[in-house]
Amino acid sequence: QVQLVESGGGVVQAGGSLRLSCSGSGILFSINGMGWFRGNHREWVGAITKYGETSYADSVKGRFTISVDNANNTAYLQMNSLKPEDTAVYYCKTGLLGTLRKYWGQGTQVTVSS
Repeated sequence: QVQLVESGGGVVQAGGSLRLSCSGSGILFSINGMGWFRGNHREWVGAITKYGETSYADSVKGRFTISVDNANNTAYLQMNSLKPEDTAVYYCKTGLLGTLRKYWGQGTQVTVSS
């Protein structure tokens, strides 16, 4: 059974930092990669491939960093220089390589106050 659990959300002032975690079980980020999304419309934030290559939305480029600890199968989203417009529920997602199966975490709320 695949399960993704996010944590690390909270309330922070503009300009501050937060680090979100996405702990995976039943599926390996080192094989399938993963991505981060936010909001009701699941806006793409960024992703990391199984090779460790990262890509980011223009709105967060230079401020957010995605990494994976393969030993613990945990992905991270380091968010710096946060802005009020970064306020959203953040979700992690992965997919089973070679299939159409996608898996989402439950989301974690990030609120940036001005």
